[in-house]
Amino acid sequence: MKKIELKLGERSYNIHVESDLLKKIPEILTEQNHGQKWLIISQYNLMELFGFDLMMNLKEANFECDYITLPVGEAAKSMNEFSRIISQMIEMSCDRSTTILALGGGVVGDVAGFVASSFMRGIEYYQIPSTLLAMVDSSIGGKTGINIAEGKNLVGSIYQPQGVLVDPTILDSLPREEVISGLGEVIKYGAIRDVDFLNNISTWLDDIDSFPFKKAVERACEIKAEIVSLDEREDGLRRLLNFGHTVGHALEAHFGYGRLRHGEAVSLGMKCAGWISKEMGFLSETENKTLNQTIDKLTLPSVSKMDPNTILSYVKKDKKVRNGILHFVVLDALGKGNTTELISDKMIKDSLKVIQ
Repeated sequence: MKKIELKLGERSYNIHVESDLLKKIPEILTEQNHGQKWLIISQYNLMELFGFDLMMNLKEANFECDYITLPVGEAAKSMNEFSRIISQMIEMSCDRSTTILALGGGVVGDVAGFVASSFMRGIEYYQIPSTLLAMVDSSIGGKTGINIAEGKNLVGSIYQPQGVLVDPTILDSLPREEVISGLGEVIKYGAIRDVDFLNNISTWLDDIDSFPFKKAVERACEIKAEIVSLDEREDGLRRLLNFGHTVGHALEAHFGYGRLRHGEAVSLGMKCAGWISKEMGFLSETENKTLNQTIDKLTLPSVSKMDPNTILSYVKKDKKVRNGILHFVVLDALGKGNTTELISDKMIKDSLKVIQ
């Protein structure tokens, strides 16, 4: 089993990566079982695929376990769903000793993590990501949140889990388009931090059927753990993890959450950010071409029917805007991310031509 430590002092925890790890969760968590209620928060289809087996295995290992399901899609990340879960937990007699197991993709992890951070002022939780995107990104680092009409993740907290349990074999059950979406986030890590990893990803993408997902997940998790360990609150270095996300989040908001997958939006956003990096003289023409060639190996949806002014309006509401200034992630070189405050509205709108 690969163990990657995320170092945050007393709040440090391990990211466990191993094939068929789901079956070993009772064994991994046995020392943390003190007779409290364990609550799986998931989606019903995931409960049928993995969750009910997990719950049965936990019960057989003397865990008191129950579950709550969320609807599929970004609709789950609403104030109404958050309130419903809290009410159900009270009905189930959950208390401050209850431990949550967030079994699902980014949506489940974000909501379950936010519930954990706020129920009775905070309870323990573990992330069990079920999508590639969640395995390499959203399950790690403690970001939790829900959406409101004005934008994505505008209500939330940074609240670290007790651990992240990653089973790459789960990916075998995912639709191909979900895997493609997650690969956008994998590319991001190479682009901002490890050019050799980026080059490997590009080569691996030539034959998606033999893509070494376990190896890719491990390296992506290592990079994210390193960055979050150095900058938990996103005061500097952690901002690099938002490469492609400024335009990506705006595209999601414009087209509708769920209609454009997060990883797809990030991939398109990275193409825009790469173009901006080139135009500002940070990234060479050759390196930008390499980045685009790698991203173009993914099958991405068309976003030709977009309104640049609407996209810009969403960008201005982005969480990376502080004191009216947008901290935009660029590349100084492949494998070397940076931020700049010098991005004009016109440059953002012009960058959209790259993806239209």
